[in-house]
Amino acid sequence: MLSIAFRKPIAIAVAAIALGALAGCSSTGDATSTDAAGGTYTWWDPYPQHEEGSDWANRVQACGTDAGVTIQRTAYDTTSLTNQALLAAQEGTSPDVILLDNPAVSTLADTGMLTTTEELGLDTSAVDANLLAAGELDGEAYGVPVGANTLALYYNADILTAAGIDPAGITSWASLTDALAKVTEAGHKGITFAGINTEEGSFQFLPWFWGAGAELSKLDSPEAVSALTLWTDWVDKGYAPQSVIGNSQNTTWEEFITGNFAFAENGTWQVNSAAEQPFTTGVIELPAIDSGVAPAPTGGEFITTPVQKDTARYETTKKIVDCMTTPEGFVETANTFAYYIPPTSDGQDQLLEEHPELDTWVSAVKAAKGRTSDNLGTDYPLISEQLWTAVQSALSGASSPQDALAAAQNAAVAATDGD
Repeated sequence: MLSIAFRKPIAIAVAAIALGALAGCSSTGDATSTDAAGGTYTWWDPYPQHEEGSDWANRVQACGTDAGVTIQRTAYDTTSLTNQALLAAQEGTSPDVILLDNPAVSTLADTGMLTTTEELGLDTSAVDANLLAAGELDGEAYGVPVGANTLALYYNADILTAAGIDPAGITSWASLTDALAKVTEAGHKGITFAGINTEEGSFQFLPWFWGAGAELSKLDSPEAVSALTLWTDWVDKGYAPQSVIGNSQNTTWEEFITGNFAFAENGTWQVNSAAEQPFTTGVIELPAIDSGVAPAPTGGEFITTPVQKDTARYETTKKIVDCMTTPEGFVETANTFAYYIPPTSDGQDQLLEEHPELDTWVSAVKAAKGRTSDNLGTDYPLISEQLWTAVQSALSGASSPQDALAAAQNAAVAATDGD
């Protein structure tokens, strides 16, 4: 019989999860009793923007109906949801299902409050391994991704055409930097990205960091230094604006849609906005240092199942989860949430039948990497904070990329030694 055995104090777990949502929204919600009678199952998710009666809320209820129960849904903003989940587990009142931002899965799993997919009897064999890895800890999977978003490079096709640049030829850092030089020489602005001192800053830097071959366990490697040097060189040469140091992803997009920038690093959630601009836009995958595609970090939620005192509930919980994770279910999620890419090949194929223009995004998700992959687990938020601090220091000119990352590595070792 499953039981909760907290491996880390709740206070530590709450502190570790201060990652926040990448695309913020706020709401409050009242916790609901999970010891509900009369065929009621409880469901928490981080989508307060989708109110009762919305397509998403109706989908959730439909899966409850298919399982023969009523679902009582509560929506929180991302950070509040995680903290409420930890508190509920401590009190023995966990909901039956929680949709969690993927970096939070390992934090909650580390406390012992989540069942594994094997314990619940879920078949995850069709899920792309790189996406499933974001919800793994010590070799165990603790949920199923309901979809994934990631980053790529949007471009202003009008600017590139005028400068004689073929975006298909941008396949390395050198070719991208050459394109930036050409567009700035032609009087346009080059590239904008988010270097803010929050998780968004790490999120946007990771494709370059990983694209250089760097690893989060060694922040001061030569590969890491080359990635941060790339960004600082772009700013120093005027290819990227000084504003990147304070840019959020939303601010970056606002800069791009002025029509003045050739490139912007941003995510799937801007697909509709890009199509609405008065100039022609396109998207390419983020290039790795020499050639090929850089792994970008995965965003998106996992459907997880907290440990219950009444293990008889798991049979119905599994039916609810199965309903949400069919190929058709993944496509419904993709269409509901601004083109979340399904985590399975079947789901991706079905999505592309409806939206062939998302081919680049499907490819980017297949190449993406979970931030807590490499078994970083609960160490990731601590390492990430040091990474974005190094980015800030280097972009501001306070330290060289090498010195900034050396300081980050020392601070990360000190922060994670006691875990």
